[in-house]
Amino acid sequence: MAKSDIQLIKQRFGIIGNSPELLRAIDIAMQVAPTDLSVLITGESGVGKEYFPQIIHQNSRRKHGSYIAVNCGAIPEGTIDSELFGHEKGSFTGALSDRKGYFEEANGGTIFLDEVGELPLTTQARLLRVLESGEFIKVGSSKVLKTNVRIVAATNLNMDQAIEDSRFREDLYYRLNSVPIIVPPLRERGDDIYLLFRKFAADFAEKYRMPAIALTDEARRLITGYRFPGNIRQLKNITEQISIIEPSREITFDTLKFYLPNYDQERLPALRTKGKDERTFGSEREILYQVLFDMRKEIHDLKLLVHDIMSGNESEMGTVYPSTEAIVKSNPSPVSTFKIQPQPEDEEVNFTEEFEDEGYDELKTLNDIERELIRAALEKFKGKRAPASRELKISERTLYRKIKEYGLDT
Repeated sequence: MAKSDIQLIKQRFGIIGNSPELLRAIDIAMQVAPTDLSVLITGESGVGKEYFPQIIHQNSRRKHGSYIAVNCGAIPEGTIDSELFGHEKGSFTGALSDRKGYFEEANGGTIFLDEVGELPLTTQARLLRVLESGEFIKVGSSKVLKTNVRIVAATNLNMDQAIEDSRFREDLYYRLNSVPIIVPPLRERGDDIYLLFRKFAADFAEKYRMPAIALTDEARRLITGYRFPGNIRQLKNITEQISIIEPSREITFDTLKFYLPNYDQERLPALRTKGKDERTFGSEREILYQVLFDMRKEIHDLKLLVHDIMSGNESEMGTVYPSTEAIVKSNPSPVSTFKIQPQPEDEEVNFTEEFEDEGYDELKTLNDIERELIRAALEKFKGKRAPASRELKISERTLYRKIKEYGLDT
């Protein structure tokens, strides 16, 4: 689809951003709109999945029919079947009259099932029948009814895991997922973060009748480098808070950081700590960082321990050290292959000098490791940043920032 057509769609539905992943999602929505295929929209909470079923409906042959959006996670399990498929009078306590369900009301139009992963298994079976044959039965009835509805669903769940845990039917997943649309998280959208911030700042300035807030250069770099676990919803909330609370309309780095939870942990993507001893990893590269760090630390600690044992410091310190065999058995990592070479009794060994020669007197930091990886990638691709960023699995903007930070652009 032409870029001009996508731009018109963005303007029509108020979508802000130019990241390739976002434009790809819009393009797929436009391509599938004229068909009647079911669509499954996936993405983290707060990324704006609700725009895409509207794009699909408004550009389909059903645009003059009904469009009904249903939040499946907000309807109690005991009433979800009645809401979706309707019920007969007297079918349960409180059913004082016949009621049409959403599938009957949306006949000839589109129904958007948000948080479809929250549907009970019994309701999933009913939904599968609608997808396969267009048939459904009201609660308390035995009469089969027909409906002609386009189904667009959305979820923020890991569907593969939900299927494995028997929380979602595999056959229903494949029926819904005729065409998948993946909406990218905000942290992967680069400059879109600042564009969205400016839009929200202008909106809140108009709403509260005050001048719009603006960011200094340092604050702008901070906000574009933040991971935003709550995505667009979190950015909008933070912008509104700052607009109301801060008396100055120019927002500095020091001011902004108080509104970004754990902003200091977002600087280096290699490690993101959840608690004191709990870590989460975002990619294989991050796991590699941690493995290298742990191995270096273990080697360093073991070398120092052997140095103290061989130099007789244990007697001075009053510490009882475990035997070398015990150390090896308790430490099954690659450092277990370290061996102490026997020396003649009359030969004096300078262990301190040996350790200094081998470079174990100072550990490399994670920044050092990241700097080496970035330099290696740039050398591999002869300074070309696009393939280097793909190799490192980071955005070009992040790579550019890291190059500046580590002085690799000289």
